[in-house]
Amino acid sequence: MTLKLSKDNITQELLTRLKNGDIRAFDQVYELYSHKLFSFVSKILKNEVEVDDIVQEVFVKIWESRNKLEDYKVLNSYIFTIAYNNSIDLIRKRISNNKYVEHLKYSASINFTPTIISQIEYNELNNQVEKLIANLPDRQKQVYLLHREEGLTYPEIAEQLGISKNTVENHMVKALKYLRQNLDNSLLINMLFVSLFL
Repeated sequence: MTLKLSKDNITQELLTRLKNGDIRAFDQVYELYSHKLFSFVSKILKNEVEVDDIVQEVFVKIWESRNKLEDYKVLNSYIFTIAYNNSIDLIRKRISNNKYVEHLKYSASINFTPTIISQIEYNELNNQVEKLIANLPDRQKQVYLLHREEGLTYPEIAEQLGISKNTVENHMVKALKYLRQNLDNSLLINMLFVSLFL
């Protein structure tokens, strides 16, 4: 899908700074795109928590792949294409997860081995995530748990903690990046992590 969106105030100099790992350049890109991305993804998913997550995933992707960015003129399309693809992937996961839940119900009804395996996999994943969350810096952990465990939106967290919404979003970006980087590399475990925790 080709996305034709208005070009923002992105320059080659800003892109070069981003490629060099300049966190202030990353913050500038974040400021330019975060609200527009939220509006864009909201039209696809209609769920604020999921929209927040997709937006954060986009910025994690940009940071992790910054060395591959070459032309500032295509950055706009690149960013919104990531958002679109991640949103569609999430919709597909919803469908797959519904089928998987039905499979687990059926397996449980006939005492089928995969149900036990699935529970073991879930327990392993849960233990890994809990240990990683415990290792997060205090503020990142607090923001992550308020968002994930209590279901608070970013503005609600910002108000409760007395910090800005952008600060909340930055904490979530860093927390999610840490969790992804340190989770078991098993494909199945990573799929479960994305489905259950992100």
